[in-house]
Order: sequence, then C-alpha cells, then structure tokens
Amino acid sequence: MRPFVRHDEGGKALQFSIHEIQSRTLLADPSALDLEYSRLMMGFLLWLPAPRSILMLGLGGGSLAKFCHRHLPGTRIRVVEINPHVLALRDEFQVPRDDARLAVLLGDGAMHVREPGPGCDLLMVDGFDYDGQPAALCSQAFYDDCFERLDAAGMLVVNLHRHEAEHALVLDRIGRSFHDETLVVDSSDGANSVVLAAKGFALARRSRSMRQWSRGLDPLAAAQLQPAFSRVQAAWRAATPSARPSR
Repeated sequence: MRPFVRHDEGGKALQFSIHEIQSRTLLADPSALDLEYSRLMMGFLLWLPAPRSILMLGLGGGSLAKFCHRHLPGTRIRVVEINPHVLALRDEFQVPRDDARLAVLLGDGAMHVREPGPGCDLLMVDGFDYDGQPAALCSQAFYDDCFERLDAAGMLVVNLHRHEAEHALVLDRIGRSFHDETLVVDSSDGANSVVLAAKGFALARRSRSMRQWSRGLDPLAAAQLQPAFSRVQAAWRAATPSARPSR
C-alpha cells in the first residue's frame, strides 16, 4: 500500500487513508512528538532512562526515530520498515541520514526479530498499514520472539489501536510472553493503547519521579513529554497501588 503526505497548517502527516493519521511532523520542530501516543511510548524512560540500543519496527514518518536520535545521544537505533514507499518518504519527513548511531533498513520486522541477531535494551513496535496492525506483528509467536530478542532487563513498547476487534486478545498475548509484567496506558482520546512490558524486572519495583527522568533531556523536550508521563505514572500507580515512585 502506497502512503501519501497530507499538508496542513503547521505540519504534514503520513497517511494510508483520509481518515487516519499514521504520523505527523511539525514544520517548526521536525523532531518533536506531535501525536500523544508517541509521547506515551517514550514512557519507557521512567524505567530505562539510558538505553544502549533500540530496535524499532515501523518507521512511519520517523517521529520516534528522530526524537530518540536527537535526545538520546548515547543510544544506537536500528529501524526496520517493511514498506518501501514509506522509506521513500524519509527525506520528506526529515529523518536523519544513517550514521554511527542510526540505521534504517528495509525488511520484515517480524522476521527480523525472529532471526538470530544482536539483542537490544528496548524494542518499540509501531507498525500499521491500511488495514491496521499486521497479523505478523501481534501474534503470540511474535511477542515470544520479542521477549527472546531483548537483553536482560529490557523493555518492549507497543502501540495498539484500542478499538481493534482483537485488542483484548493482543493484550493477553503480550502478558503471556512477558509473564504479566505489563502496563497499559490509554491515550486521552481513547484511540490508542500503549503497552509497556518488562523482561527481567518487575514494573512495580521501580519507577522514576518526574525530576529524575527529565535529567539529561533539554527543557523543551522534558516539557513536551511531561503530560504524557503524568498519564503513564497515573496508570502505573493504579495498577500497583502499593508502589510509589522513587524520590
């Protein structure tokens, strides 16, 4: 399926249909995370503030890749995108050129995770097409492969459409693969669910205060993430009422 670019006042969006935005870039700040779900996905910083390596499945307009490349200077980022037409829009959305820290590859994300390869601290899954999330990116086998591909004490972050028919089933699959070490955070408009899943540690055991996670980020980036991170922490407290953020 060939995506198209839709321009509006202040930004441009990558879309597969007129009804749904896959990714949106602000003209004034191309590295900013304009859509709430993408800011919620950065909630991993509350547990993993300095990942050494990130594997992303799905490039879209490159919002997450651009933000992480700019604001996590010590992190190596590998992005796997299956759609060559999406990759062809890389320059349109000002995704940085490959360098020592960033590599963007054409390939099947599910196969990439299944095949032998280097582990990673963080695996981010944000892969959609015209019909929604491909079956290969939400099967039990896929989430099992994600668990195995992560290094010890790594994390998986998944963006899901909340109103998909198999939403509850997919949440159950992630829980099975990650031994129920999962946290679900819904976007404020109810359209997306972001799932954070931990390998090798209990999500309830540690979470960072707002002051701690923002260390190392420039003030504008921290201010951009703060409302979403407040939402992540609220979901975390609701799921683990006996836990409290570290101070």
